[in-house]
Amino acid sequence: MRLVSYILAIVIIILDQLTKWLVVQNLEIGDQVPVIENFLYITSHRNEGAAWGILQGQMWFFYIVTLVVIGAIVYYIQKFVKKAGLLGVALGLMLGGAIGNFIDRVLHQQVVDFVQTFIFSYNFPIFNIADSALCVGVILLFIQMLFDSKNEKKEGQTL
Repeated sequence: MRLVSYILAIVIIILDQLTKWLVVQNLEIGDQVPVIENFLYITSHRNEGAAWGILQGQMWFFYIVTLVVIGAIVYYIQKFVKKAGLLGVALGLMLGGAIGNFIDRVLHQQVVDFVQTFIFSYNFPIFNIADSALCVGVILLFIQMLFDSKNEKKEGQTL
């Protein structure tokens, strides 16, 4: 059901914007609050680019690309999501994540990031709920594509 995809997107947008608002209201840029020492911190950070800070300050590029991506996701939800399943969840997460960061870029010309992790002492780039939703959505979409490919091969063998 398409509605599940849109509800999931709305939930992601609300969680994303609420957590970013809490960070902005309670922390100065650079402030860090340990959640799990040497592993997980809430760190107030701003990003004017994309993942890992690439394309800093290219807001018009992000506006255009994000609008195209949002349009494509809505198209795929309308065209291919018939029942609540993995594809619907993946696209709902991706839609919510794209809109969450788009709101920041439009309103503030930067994205609020705050989740900082150290994985095996590697300082992973700081991210937010929208980034997480986008990444999980892409992973789920990839898994769905693998299942679809496997099913197509099975169907081709039985003909």
